[in-house]
Amino acid sequence: MEPLRQSTDDLDRTGKQTQEGYAPFIIVVNSGWVDGERAMHLVERKNKTGFSVMDSDDINRFKPIEGITIPDGMAYMLADIDTGKQTLNVTPNEALPTILQQNRSPLTLEEGIALITHYPELLGKNNGFSLLASRCGDRRVTALWISGGRPKLGWCWAGNPHTWLGSASCGGRRGLPAGNSL
Repeated sequence: MEPLRQSTDDLDRTGKQTQEGYAPFIIVVNSGWVDGERAMHLVERKNKTGFSVMDSDDINRFKPIEGITIPDGMAYMLADIDTGKQTLNVTPNEALPTILQQNRSPLTLEEGIALITHYPELLGKNNGFSLLASRCGDRRVTALWISGGRPKLGWCWAGNPHTWLGSASCGGRRGLPAGNSL
């Protein structure tokens, strides 16, 4: 992971990291190495493990939407992550064009799980976030929230707003520098 660590040197870490709902960067393990269901069981928040209402087959149906390029390799870095407080009570369908217009990218299912693995405190009671960059061909959008005190991976309809659910985004994805591989 050392080559990824070196690519954090130019990130702006002033001020934003103290804002609620923000992370400067995270490492994302590609789903080919750890699937979403297993990854959710590895998430821990306040001594409670994560879970999903979807089985592995359903989770694996969710793939990156058109325009989202995931870096090659076992892992990559996601930078400038926002859980989407400005999109609370906005439908995922309406939030996506806004995120893209801001030159940001929505998060995939794997990226959302990685975010709460690194920063479980970003997921709060009555304050979750949708993962708009992963779709499976129907009207569902995956999302993360707290249920029974535990981090939960589930889904919501893309056309329904929720007062407690925003849409997470990032400033970019960085793969390993040329010549490195994991």
